[in-house]
Amino acid sequence: MKHGEATPLRVLFVCVENSCRSQMAEAFARKLGGERVEAHSAGSHASGVVNAGAIASMAEVGYDLGAHRSKSLAAVPQIEWDCAVTMGCGDACPNVRAKRRVDWQIPDPKLMPPREFAAVRDEIARRVRELLDVRSQPPTSTVSPREGALTKKRRRNS
Repeated sequence: MKHGEATPLRVLFVCVENSCRSQMAEAFARKLGGERVEAHSAGSHASGVVNAGAIASMAEVGYDLGAHRSKSLAAVPQIEWDCAVTMGCGDACPNVRAKRRVDWQIPDPKLMPPREFAAVRDEIARRVRELLDVRSQPPTSTVSPREGALTKKRRRNS
């Protein structure tokens, strides 16, 4: 995704309740992306609360999710997002305006024990890292993992 240095990448993470997955993804995007990312999250049917397991799991990696709140799609900016990421909500995730759409089939961890919850958290972190690494790609291009690896290798050898 190509943006000028002064223009942050606008990413919206959407799940059903905005209590676990999308909250953690927003947190990782803010933590990993810093000023180059404007991250938001929302739910198609927001629960109104952030899951206590999500708060505890994110605290384990040094992020205080306790200040976040569960919000609906109506509560986030009504803009064209650079990227909209849906998380396992299928038809419950409405169509938001975005230059790029990604669907992550990630299980809802809300009833999982802490160890399994942490595994979902870590998978979300991995995917957010990948998403931010492709930031320099134009929104309409499709780059295979092999092409991406070759491009990175060429840059290192230059």
